Amino acid sequence: MEMITDGPTILLSGDFDVRSTMEVRTAIYERLEGHDEDVVVDLTEVTSIDLTALKVLAAATRQAARSGHHLTLRGCGPAVRRLLHLSHLIRVVEVERASASA
Repeated sequence: MEMITDGPTILLSGDFDVRSTMEVRTAIYERLEGHDEDVVVDLTEVTSIDLTALKVLAAATRQAARSGHHLTLRGCGPAVRRLLHLSHLIRVVEVERASASA
């Protein structure tokens, strides 16, 4: 998995699974502590994700709320959305709505 940070935005690509959760968790928490802005995790280029990774995102969402911020997931493809629904984590995380195409 590759990760690029751009201010409060974290862009992920590749396989987001148990092997990369600590790195992503650390990046999110650093953004929450170091910025007054809300954090966005862009999953547009993520090719696969596992339940452990989604749990990290859910825990980070709760932490953001405790500190008065929001953590938003952007670019969730069908597979990510399906796993969010199956795990019921869709109730915990904030998923950015896809913009309507013209």
